[in-house]
Amino acid sequence: MDQRLPTHLYVQAHLWRCSAAGIPAYVQRKGERESGMIVLKVTLPFQGARVFSQSRDLDGNLGWLAGLNGALVSESEADAYIERQVKRDPDLWVVEVESRDGSHPFDGKAI
Repeated sequence: MDQRLPTHLYVQAHLWRCSAAGIPAYVQRKGERESGMIVLKVTLPFQGARVFSQSRDLDGNLGWLAGLNGALVSESEADAYIERQVKRDPDLWVVEVESRDGSHPFDGKAI
């Protein structure tokens, strides 16, 4: 994400990308419009979910940090983790993406 691009535009652009690719994606919670970070819940149908938090690497580039040790967990576990993150940072956005292979179309590498 370009540092100058507000979060709400970044999220909207990626939702359009998901829509164009036929990937179901939903904003579960809107955070701070200009600079809120994002938590992704990647749901694998009938299997569970993985959670990723937007973060910066040592060079300042945005990427994705796997929550819950990258484990595939139940949706209720993922939701509880997200709830704890939102309590710590009320500016967070929460986006859910349904994926058959566990990937997501949001820019940034795994950190």
